[in-house]
Amino acid sequence: MFSYDNYANQLIFQAVIKANCSEKSVQLLGHLLAAQQIWLSRCKGLPAVGGALWPNWPAEVLSDLITENTTAWLKYLENLHENDFEKAISYKNSKGDQFENKLKDVLAHVINHGTHHRAQAGQILKEAGFELPVTDYIFYLRRTNN
Repeated sequence: MFSYDNYANQLIFQAVIKANCSEKSVQLLGHLLAAQQIWLSRCKGLPAVGGALWPNWPAEVLSDLITENTTAWLKYLENLHENDFEKAISYKNSKGDQFENKLKDVLAHVINHGTHHRAQAGQILKEAGFELPVTDYIFYLRRTNN
């Protein structure tokens, strides 16, 4: 799923760059990437990453951040064992409230969060008259299996 997430993020990023029409789309992608970094730190049991949850990153850095995030997530995941997915991840949210969720649920959240914000960026592009790339998971599977 994280390979698919990388694929979909890159497609939406390329569409945003090509359209050159929406600072809000860039902010949505920046937020998606910052949240991925925060969740990875939580999963690893590391201190909270500094920086804003809604960073003001320039569009030019997003492609590299997409790749860096994916690489970091895949490296983390490949070192896990099957029983690790049931382990509890304890963390504090941005307000300082303490929570605990199973790793498998955190992973589902990270993927769904990305889908949500890609859709928001896509809607902005569509409303501006731009054609959207196909980011559906099934299309990704068809592409990668051929």
